[in-house]
Amino acid sequence: MTSSFLSGWAEAAMTSLGFFWTALWAFCLGYLISAMIQVLVTEARMQRTMGRDGPRSVALAVGFGFLSSSCSFAALSTSRALFQKGAGLVPALAFLLASTNLVIELGILIYVFLGWPFVAGEYLGGLLLIAIMWLLVRSTLPARLEEEAREHSRIEAEGEEDEGDLERSDWRERIRSRDGWERIAKRYFMEWKMVWRDVTFGFTVAGVIAAFVPDRLFRTLFVGADAGQDPAIGELVLQAAIGPLAAFFTFIGSMGNIPLASLLFASGVSFAGVMAFLFSDLVVFPVLRISARYFGWRMAVYILGVFLVCLITTSTLLHVGFDAVGWLPASARATHGSIRPESRFAIDHTLALDLLFLGVTGVLGWLSRGGSAAPGGDAGDPGRDVDESEGCGTSAEDDMDDSGAAFGDRLLRGLALLSFAWIVGGAGVALFAR
Repeated sequence: MTSSFLSGWAEAAMTSLGFFWTALWAFCLGYLISAMIQVLVTEARMQRTMGRDGPRSVALAVGFGFLSSSCSFAALSTSRALFQKGAGLVPALAFLLASTNLVIELGILIYVFLGWPFVAGEYLGGLLLIAIMWLLVRSTLPARLEEEAREHSRIEAEGEEDEGDLERSDWRERIRSRDGWERIAKRYFMEWKMVWRDVTFGFTVAGVIAAFVPDRLFRTLFVGADAGQDPAIGELVLQAAIGPLAAFFTFIGSMGNIPLASLLFASGVSFAGVMAFLFSDLVVFPVLRISARYFGWRMAVYILGVFLVCLITTSTLLHVGFDAVGWLPASARATHGSIRPESRFAIDHTLALDLLFLGVTGVLGWLSRGGSAAPGGDAGDPGRDVDESEGCGTSAEDDMDDSGAAFGDRLLRGLALLSFAWIVGGAGVALFAR
């Protein structure tokens, strides 16, 4: 028994490390692109450009969301700011959905682990989520509830400092200057700070599941998850509902969920079930608590219900639509051999890309210590000051502390530290066994 556990521990730890090694270059590339965009596009411009409601406002919200961070806490904080500044609920929620589903780094990582059909599903599904949300809100939202939420948001924001108009600059000048690249470097490392807990815990869980959990458990949980049969429409809907309901009480964000999603698909879960799981980062319990702090509990529960209906409907429609046009990925389950550590550390293009982006990260680390983009600078400086921007681990985290909603964040931090210990210990066992 002890020998079996140690063997499984070593396999789980090395699989987690293998997952991370496979994804490292994708993380670095995605966060570099995200950092460059966020430094060049200011929240002040978004707030001034976006109207209260209508197609133009929704289109702008989708565009700004695409250019924003994928961290759900940061996106929720910005969405609250847009709503509080006068944007309608539909554009504010469109921004929230776009900034967590249409961002570049998420697509890159999904491609690495799941392939192009899931990338297409993520982006097309993100647009479909927004369209369905728009229809639902327009047809079901009581006007009184929106006004109550807006008043709650205004009261909650009292005493907060206005960030000022930071848009009096030419992004072309910034991207050619050392000051601009120092800001980009700081934002790059802030992106890592946003997700390290989710990524660490999520990749650790994926490794543990790969090593210890048999495929039959997923086929039992996700009814109809059988690689030899096409699920009926009722089973598709049920699988699409199980993903977000199972994710509701978890603390893993979208980036940490991707390797686990690949294991679900390898175990026979349908395209609809996997896509619903990937879309579920905005219906987890910590996000609900912070949404209640920003908008009030009635509006938070309303938004949760709308998002659940949207993602179940979207995931099912994507599966049916992709099947009709021949885009549905093969349902044959991958074997555990395809995710074993020895297949993750080969001398191949992944090694070359990881080394390249580790070098880029080193250069950015050197730039981030340059210090010329000091906080508290002139409000006319170009772009958003990365030390004052909202994100997971910065002001969004402070908001959670103020509201007493930081329990989930502290729990995830503890789980991440335990995950580090698990991986280090398992890697030690693996090296000793050799």
